[in-house]
Amino acid sequence: MEAAAAAPAPAQAAERDPEHHQHHHGCLAVRTSLPRCALGAGGGSSLAGSSDEASCGSPRWIGRGLSCVCIKRKGAYERICMNLTPVQEERLQRLKHRMKVYFDPSRRDHQEALKALWHATYPDQELQGLISEQWKDMGWQGRDPSTDFRGAGFISLENLLFFAKTFSASFQRLLKKQCGNRATWEYPFAVAGVNITFMIMQMLDLQSKDEWAFDLLYCVAFVVMDKQWLDKNASYMDFNEVLKSTRTQLERELMLDDVMRIEDMPSYSLLC
Repeated sequence: MEAAAAAPAPAQAAERDPEHHQHHHGCLAVRTSLPRCALGAGGGSSLAGSSDEASCGSPRWIGRGLSCVCIKRKGAYERICMNLTPVQEERLQRLKHRMKVYFDPSRRDHQEALKALWHATYPDQELQGLISEQWKDMGWQGRDPSTDFRGAGFISLENLLFFAKTFSASFQRLLKKQCGNRATWEYPFAVAGVNITFMIMQMLDLQSKDEWAFDLLYCVAFVVMDKQWLDKNASYMDFNEVLKSTRTQLERELMLDDVMRIEDMPSYSLLC
């Protein structure tokens, strides 16, 4: 896998059709009884089939329910929208701002967040420094984790920290590769987390109205990715393929009629 030659890294977002993928400020999708478009498996990928079944690319999702927005009708994709409430608009803008913040190793708050991640991950081990061989144990590429954030930015560190503090048992289980028949060449945990953040940023296309939904979906996505990893008997070079199948499963679950919030997703039960 090309992105994982050294370690998995967020790919550049695929070029989007401006007609089908323009941002609709203040709009959210709502459920309809019209036919749904097929779901893509990753940035720019689509499922095989006729043109009427082609993927609409990055789906938009609504709030905690995160329903699909794209509808194919008369040969074109259409979007049904509704106005955001002031609270929803504020949350959306806050989430967009979080996604634009690059990781800056010179910023004290970013340094403190890295230290907090270390202490949440290894509460009984003293960190020798922000640049240290210890970081490799967490699944960073090298001694300096700041070089691994790339396109996902500071929010990917926030996601890892949220996961570590909110679902510590699941976090530790995945970190330590405790379940299943693991590959000899495993995916690097921390860098996989950065990739998952980037994947969700593409899925939501910055249109989520709820910050909590983003963070919670991140945790669900991580445990789903690890389960897919085990189910496929995957090894390091299969990471991108596993990430694509993870996205497909998440999108399918989010489209279920009885899923109105992240906690309703079948895969939410994987968290502990």
